[in-house]
Amino acid sequence: MCGIAGIIGKLGPANRDALARMNAALAHRGPDGSGTWLSSPDERGWGALLTHRRLAIFDLSPAGAQPMIDPVTGQVIAFNGEIYNFRELRQRLEQRGERFQSSGDTAVMLRSIGLDGAAAIGSLRGMFAFACWDPQRRRLLMARDPLGIKPLYIARCTDPASGWSVAFASEMGALLASGLLGTPRLEPQAVASVVWNGFVVGPETAVQGVELIAAGQLREFDGVGRQLGCYDFSRIPDRPPAPSATEAELAHVLEQSVRLHLASDVPLAVFLSGGVDSSAVANLAQRISDTPVHTFTLAFEEKEFNEGPVANKIAAAIGTEHHEVVLTEGDFIGQLERALDSLDQPTFDGLNAYYLSRAIRSAGFTVALSGTGGDELFGGYTSFRDLPVLKRWSRRVALLPRELQVAVAGLATSPLRRTGAAVPPQTRWAKLPEMVRNADDLLKLYQLAYALFLPDFQRALLAPGFTQPLIDGLPPRMRERAAADAGSRDPLSAISTLEQRLFLGERLLRDNDAASMASSLEQRVPLVDQVLLECVDRLPEQLRYAPLGKKAILRRIGLKGLDPALFDRPKSGFVLPFDRWIRQGLRRSIDDTLRDPAAVAPTGLEPNAVAGLWQAFLDGAPGLYWSRVWAVYVFIRWCHRHRVYR
Repeated sequence: MCGIAGIIGKLGPANRDALARMNAALAHRGPDGSGTWLSSPDERGWGALLTHRRLAIFDLSPAGAQPMIDPVTGQVIAFNGEIYNFRELRQRLEQRGERFQSSGDTAVMLRSIGLDGAAAIGSLRGMFAFACWDPQRRRLLMARDPLGIKPLYIARCTDPASGWSVAFASEMGALLASGLLGTPRLEPQAVASVVWNGFVVGPETAVQGVELIAAGQLREFDGVGRQLGCYDFSRIPDRPPAPSATEAELAHVLEQSVRLHLASDVPLAVFLSGGVDSSAVANLAQRISDTPVHTFTLAFEEKEFNEGPVANKIAAAIGTEHHEVVLTEGDFIGQLERALDSLDQPTFDGLNAYYLSRAIRSAGFTVALSGTGGDELFGGYTSFRDLPVLKRWSRRVALLPRELQVAVAGLATSPLRRTGAAVPPQTRWAKLPEMVRNADDLLKLYQLAYALFLPDFQRALLAPGFTQPLIDGLPPRMRERAAADAGSRDPLSAISTLEQRLFLGERLLRDNDAASMASSLEQRVPLVDQVLLECVDRLPEQLRYAPLGKKAILRRIGLKGLDPALFDRPKSGFVLPFDRWIRQGLRRSIDDTLRDPAAVAPTGLEPNAVAGLWQAFLDGAPGLYWSRVWAVYVFIRWCHRHRVYR
C-alpha cells in the first residue's frame, strides 16, 4: 500500500520540482520509503517521471522499493495496493523459467505485465492502481482494480507550451500540490453532485480538468501524453449468470478471500463495529489464524450510538485480543481539523474511519481488515426492500394516468408539509410523489431515494449559472455506466449492482482509502473481492437474499460458532453522534461558515438558501438530518482549504 504520482512531460527542473511536491503531499501514504525515477528523454527532451511513497507490507527489504525496474523486461512500475494471489502467479511464472529478486507482489505484477502486456491485468486478484512505463515502446499503462478500491486521479493539459501533458496521483491533494494546474477551478457538476449525493461522483472530480479513472479501466499513453487506448478490462455483466453456486462453494470462496487478505509481513488488526459484516470477517480471520487476532472498536459516551459493549461481547465470543477506543466529543473536536484535512474530495462520510484508523496505527498496526461490502452483496440496505415495493405498486396501478398516481402520492404526504416552512420536508416519504413519477426506472428511484434533498431544493441551493445538468444526480458517463451495470437484471440483483457501483465504489471505498491512509494504515476489504462477487452473483436469488435484509447466508457462514442472540438487534450504521455534536460543540464553527455569504458564494452555492437550510436544521425541520448540513459545511470548508473556487 502506497502513494504514486507521475508526469508525462519535459524531464527538466520544472517538472522535477512538481514531482517532488506531489511526493511530499503523499508522505502520509508511505512513511517507510520514497523513490523517484525518470525515463530517458526523447528528441524533444520529453519522457515519463514517476514517484512513489512506500508503506511496506510485503518484502520489507530494499528489494521491494519502488519505482521498481524489472531486470528482465526493463519496464518500470509505480504501484499502490496489494495483489493477494501473487504467490500463485509467481509459481506460474517460475514454471515458465522466471526468477525474482524480490519476495513481494510488486515484482510479480511487473514481470507479468512485461511478459504478457495488458492481458496480465485480468489475472490480478486484489486492490490496485498503477502506472507502468515500457521504455522500448515508450508507452505508459495505467489501470485501477475492477471494484475501484484504490483511486487514481489524472489531469490532462491541452497547452503544448506548458511542458507537460499528463499528470496523475493517488490523491487529488497531490495534483493540487504539484502546481501544474495553475489556479484550480471548481467543477460545476461536482457542486451539483455534492448537493444531490453528499459526495462527488466520478469520473468527475471537484476540480476542472481532473478526472478519476473508472474502476476496472485501463488507459495507455504514448511518450508525449497522447491517449492511445481506454477500455474496460473488467465490467459488472448486465445480467447475472445462470444460478450455479452453492452455499458450500460460497463458504470456501469467502474463507479463501479472508485468508488471502490476512497475508502480511507486518502487524494486522480487524475493525469490529459489532455488526454482522465486521463480525463475520473477524470470526473467519480468527478461525484461520494460529494466533489471536486483534480487533478494534470505536466507542462513544453517547449510549444510543455506543456499540462498545456489544462489540466486547462479540470479541470475547470469537476469542480476539480486543481494544476499545472511546471517542469523546472533546477528542473529536480537538482532532477535527486534521480529520477534515484527510478528506481528499468533499464528502460527508469518512471521519469514523479516520478516528479508528488513527487509533489502530497508534497501537502499532499497519494493516486492518474491515467488513465493508457485505450489505451490497447480500441485500442489507433498506433500498433492497423499499424500491422493489414501489415498482410493484406502480405496476398494479399502471392503468391509472401517471399524473393521477403522483397526485395521490402528494395527498398521502401532504401532512408532512408545513405551510410557510422555509425549507420543505426532505424525508424519503416527502420524495414519494417524485418517486412515483419515476417508478418505471429503477436507477432514477435509487438516486431519488439516496438524494440529500428534493430536486426543487437542490436547485435553490445552487448559485445561478452553477446548475450544471446531471442525469438523475449522476454525471452522464457514470449514469450510462450504472444503467449498463443494472442492465436487464431482476430488481434485487440490479439494486446490488447499483450499490456496488455507486454507494460502495464512489463513496465508501474512496472515503475509507483517504481516511485510513491519512494515518498510514492499509485498510483491506475481504468482502470487496472480484472472485467473491462472481461467486455471489451465481447464487440463486432466494439463497442470496432471503429473508430480505437479514444477510442470513453470511450469518450462517461467517458467524458460525457464535450465539445468534448477539446479533438480534436493529441494524445500525458505523456512525458518529454527529447530530448532537453539530448542535453543541461544532455549532459555532458551522454557524460562522453557513451564515457567511463571503464564505458560501465562491463555492457555487446560494448563500441565502444555505443559511436557511442551517436555520431549518436548528429548528428541527422534518427530514433535515445531520448529513444534510454536514455535507454542505464540509464542501465549503474543502473549497477554502484547497483554494478551489468557481
